[in-house]
Amino acid sequence: MEYLTRYSSPIGELTLVSDGHALTGLRFESGAQAFRPQTEYEENPGLPVFDASARWLDRYFSGQIPGVTPPLSFPDSTPFRRLIQELLQEIPYGSTVSYGELAQRAARRMGTPRMSAQAVGSACARNPIPIFVPCHRVIGADGSLTGYAGGLAKKQFLLELESRAAVSLHE
Repeated sequence: MEYLTRYSSPIGELTLVSDGHALTGLRFESGAQAFRPQTEYEENPGLPVFDASARWLDRYFSGQIPGVTPPLSFPDSTPFRRLIQELLQEIPYGSTVSYGELAQRAARRMGTPRMSAQAVGSACARNPIPIFVPCHRVIGADGSLTGYAGGLAKKQFLLELESRAAVSLHE
């Protein structure tokens, strides 16, 4: 059984999904990642992981570094996607990397001479828990905003939010 709850954010309504212990999904109200239940679910069960996730999101959207991430789980993830999810979580708050840079990091971690930036982009597109796993911090080699399941306007908003917060931390 899946559990879900809704969270109202500055970028629209978010659906948080859990297995009862860890966060397994974050979906935007509209677009490619809109929540479409695949299994039986219970709405708003008051799970501790949802409380922790809401506190994390409250801090994040108020422009603070949110701190410890609530428990996350990736039950449908392949080993390669899991590696990319780990690398995404290593990108510092307020920073960005290109798909090519992330591909180089993945290649080093896998012990291979190179990795396709397109393969990394595909894995980022299948990230089940955006924002918590910050795929929005990955940009094109020329600095352009490319690809985001929530839409480029949301990606830009998240990057600008983090940029403002990072600047204020250094003032």
